Amino acid sequence: VDFQVLQQPGDWSNWCVVAYWEEKTRVGRLYSVQEPSLDIFYDLPQGNGFCLGQLNSDNKSQLVQKVRSKIGYGIQLSKEVDGVWVYNRSSYPIFIKSATLDSPDSRMLLVHKVFPGFSIKAFDYEKAYSLQRPNDHEFMQQPWTGFTVQISFVKGWGQCYTRQFISSCPCWLEVIFNNQ
Repeated sequence: VDFQVLQQPGDWSNWCVVAYWEEKTRVGRLYSVQEPSLDIFYDLPQGNGFCLGQLNSDNKSQLVQKVRSKIGYGIQLSKEVDGVWVYNRSSYPIFIKSATLDSPDSRMLLVHKVFPGFSIKAFDYEKAYSLQRPNDHEFMQQPWTGFTVQISFVKGWGQCYTRQFISSCPCWLEVIFNNQ
């Protein structure tokens, strides 16, 4: 699929790429990130970065439109020495699932709710590398699995919510980290 974009030799100038989704449909292209931090917001002029309001969406769902209108200032992704932090700049909660947020022994990854004005270390490179199992055939087939974070705006998903899968959320992001 589009993950071949990450497989280009010599093309590791980005530390992550971001995909924006509305339910099961990706909207727009993959957004490549080189700067140490990135603001992801709905409409201008709320910062420099990835403006979701500029993307053309064919989705006419009232719920998607309602959630899009609530993204506002959105989030800031910030690559720090200890990992990648997500700061919720929105007026509504965001929800995050990451392999490095939970215990390595956990059977199911939890979805973490982050309230407006709060931040969370959404990705820990050191922990992600320790999760790699070089002899695990499934892991070798999907090298990005432990290097992906999912973030939904306003609506949560998982065992505590009516939406079981992130693809049922109206507006969400997939952040794929460069594992080099």
